[in-house]
Amino acid sequence: MPGHLSRRAALGLAAGLAPGLALAACGADSPSPAASSAGTRTVRHARGESTVPARASRVVVLDTDALDSAVTLGIIPVGATTVSDGAGFPDYLPGDRLADTKAVGAIGQPNLEAIAALRPDLILSNQVRDDKRYDQLAKIAPTVLSKTTGPTWKENVRLHAEALGRQAEAAAAEAAYQAKVRDLITALGGPAKAAATRVEMARFLAGAPTRLYLNDTFVGSLFKGLGVGRPANQDKPGFSLEISPEQVDQAAADVIFYSVYGDAAKSDQPKILGGALWRNLDAVRNGRVFQVDDGLWMLGIGYTGAGLILDQMRKDLVGG
Repeated sequence: MPGHLSRRAALGLAAGLAPGLALAACGADSPSPAASSAGTRTVRHARGESTVPARASRVVVLDTDALDSAVTLGIIPVGATTVSDGAGFPDYLPGDRLADTKAVGAIGQPNLEAIAALRPDLILSNQVRDDKRYDQLAKIAPTVLSKTTGPTWKENVRLHAEALGRQAEAAAAEAAYQAKVRDLITALGGPAKAAATRVEMARFLAGAPTRLYLNDTFVGSLFKGLGVGRPANQDKPGFSLEISPEQVDQAAADVIFYSVYGDAAKSDQPKILGGALWRNLDAVRNGRVFQVDDGLWMLGIGYTGAGLILDQMRKDLVGG
């Protein structure tokens, strides 16, 4: 499989992954205006500057946000990490499109020999995952790191696009996503009604407390971008609020989306969903509780994943 997609294939990919997410046809096969005569350019990132190819074609991505960026922008990576050894790539990305992408270890524990064997011309990751091995990665290929992931996902897409020489495609993806946001706000009854609806994301984890996600997360940023309301105890900076089955009243909201990570029987899900505190929540009594795909809502950190999440929210909240 080629290292990058043609203009037509890129457009088809966007249509297949996230309805309404159209990539820009213009400039899809032309070098970045910032490219030098030598076919390279300098990209500033969290670890300084890297000289990258004008149009990288053998890209290795070491976190799911970079994987979403690459696929959204029309790149099939030659290598990518997975959430754990032996796991597949996120299910929301069509497997046939990543059939030739090689797994290069787990996120935060990449196999450097496997990466080098792929002869990449660009590596994308972030400081949270790979800061300590940046020098080793940079010896293999030019390496571009964002500071973090999650709530900074839009900034990261722009950085990835700059590194890949696909700024036009990124601008088109952003514009298509914002149009989808506006459409959903309208479908929810307008900005005022959206803001009056308290929305939360809960996650049941095997062997760990249940989490209610705060604003400094990917899903938190999506809710903020939509302008929906947030429960007061969750409308604040931070990653998550952990609750026990005896603290379910803290999950009070008008709408609850929830997912399960790992074996549900080993999480608090059975105890919480079967308890009186849960049944008394407004969202539960009003039938406004929706189970969602954990892989998408937790790993779909980019315009393709975010677009699919908005599609699901529209289906659950509006019915179409």
